[in-house]
Amino acid sequence: MAVATHGQLIDNENIYDAKIVLASTVLCFDFGEQRIGIAVGEHLLASANPLTTIDNESNDVRFEVISKLIKEWQPKLLIVGLPLSLDGAETSVTQLCKKFARRLNGRFNIPVMLIDERYSSVEASDMLNQTGIKGRAQKVMLDQVAAQTILQSYFDGI
Repeated sequence: MAVATHGQLIDNENIYDAKIVLASTVLCFDFGEQRIGIAVGEHLLASANPLTTIDNESNDVRFEVISKLIKEWQPKLLIVGLPLSLDGAETSVTQLCKKFARRLNGRFNIPVMLIDERYSSVEASDMLNQTGIKGRAQKVMLDQVAAQTILQSYFDGI
């Protein structure tokens, strides 16, 4: 029974177990050079929720925050949105994102799945507009809501 059907799995220790993953919490990251949006979800509910945004470019600060979130939520899978150009080609940010995903897997020994994130920021902005949060007011929440849309697309694809 495999869940990893619509993403690229990074699992250096070969510990991915579909039965364990399908009964677990998932953290999702919308990686950016300036900010990382984070969402959380439960496989059993197949529902994603925005969690927080790390607004810091220091890798030490980023991984300190991520470490605390992993201890708190105890996920068995991490999702990272993979930024691709509209035609599906990789960009320089794609390479940075893949490096971030490999670091997550290496530091925390949790399988990481890369999921296509094209249009996630547009969808997140539309969602925020519908709730009355517009323009500059979106900046604080946009990345974590984008992470929510990425995670929800993962759940919808299972």
